Amino acid sequence: MNVEKILANLEAKHPGEKEYLQAVREVLLSVQDEYNKHPEFEEAKIIERMVEPDRIYTFRVTWIDDNGEVQVNQGYRVQFNNAIGPYKGGIRFHASVNLSILKFLGFEQMFKNALTTLPMGGGKGGSDFSPRGKSDAEIMRFCQAFMLELWRNIGPDQDVPAGDIGVGGREVGYMYGMFKKLSHQCTGTMTGKGLEFGGSKIRPEATGFGALYFVEELLKDQNDTIKGKTIAVSGFGNVAWGAVTKATQLGGKVVTISGPDGYVYDPDGINTKEKIDYMLELRASGNDVVAPYAEKFPNATFYAGRKPWEQKVDIALPCATQNEVNLEDAKKLSANGVKYVAEVSNMGCTAEAIDHFLAQRMIYAPGKAVNAGGVATSGLEMTQNAQHIYWSEEEVDQRLHTIMRDIHEQCVLYGREEDGYMNYMKGANIAGFMKVARAMLGQGIV
Repeated sequence: MNVEKILANLEAKHPGEKEYLQAVREVLLSVQDEYNKHPEFEEAKIIERMVEPDRIYTFRVTWIDDNGEVQVNQGYRVQFNNAIGPYKGGIRFHASVNLSILKFLGFEQMFKNALTTLPMGGGKGGSDFSPRGKSDAEIMRFCQAFMLELWRNIGPDQDVPAGDIGVGGREVGYMYGMFKKLSHQCTGTMTGKGLEFGGSKIRPEATGFGALYFVEELLKDQNDTIKGKTIAVSGFGNVAWGAVTKATQLGGKVVTISGPDGYVYDPDGINTKEKIDYMLELRASGNDVVAPYAEKFPNATFYAGRKPWEQKVDIALPCATQNEVNLEDAKKLSANGVKYVAEVSNMGCTAEAIDHFLAQRMIYAPGKAVNAGGVATSGLEMTQNAQHIYWSEEEVDQRLHTIMRDIHEQCVLYGREEDGYMNYMKGANIAGFMKVARAMLGQGIV
């Protein structure tokens, strides 16, 4: 496999799609040695087929705001690969959404879903619509207009969307309600639904919970434990909330959360029910700021316009968005003696930051492995819907814990290097790639 040639061809066809090209480069560089052991992959052009989406739907979303003004947004659904199951991936509503970001997310989702061991392919969708500052009625009208354009191209055995940034239980409910009205079907076509109509227990916190189960296994592999460790977390939404909650339960001490306005450092730990619940209050306020935390809890300090990676901790957990940890941040983390970095956000670290972690022989784990708990629990929701059953919180949590342990084992299988260093990026990429590649090979040239 000639990685540079493949990337050059992709860049020529898709100029300016930097997030997508970054994600492809990372995977190809990781898997090339294993790929070259399989001439049958080259003959079937597995890589050339895998890096391109199966199809992309783009559509206009027209809706009316509370002032009676007509608004127009762009909608997308990227269906990346269904070799191992129906397309599965979230819908993101945020002003930054563009095709490059959705293609990167769909590409990552393909391997993440493969790692879960559940039968799900890769997909992603969204719109440049931002729910922030919109009324509930406006959000409902937009969600209904979005689904009016998408509904024919999704289904329980075809494509199963979920939530993502800007899309929580409310938005999923509005979209699912419109899908049900249009299709006349009560199916598991969307996940992240309300518990009253097919949703699964612990879905809101599953990404954060699963991430800490993975980190727990990672630490065991290093003959270490999370108990007593200090942890820096970025973000303050559902993902960060789940991570803080589970880290506290496992005996760690989270000392930071962050938002667009800066970050909060709490030396006492964000480790009480009052403090953890206040994260949800901050998010629900719609102001997208964390500064009020330091006002409510005086021992905490707010650092305006800065990132939490300058604090001296044992574990760093990026939980916010893509490329939030750059090379400068990575150098701060290593200089402060941080031992472990686990991406809970999708592609939370830049390529340069990852290279620094690997060069320093720090333990770094990529989002496609660490944050797979969210989509794994969505897969469990699909199973409950298909069987018309309902599992308890304990049953779902037990299954999630097992899945994250299995993902860690797959990473170790392919990621352990000769000197004993555990390269989780290599392990996760190869494990996910091999499952998808073998499924594609077994189904012929389609």
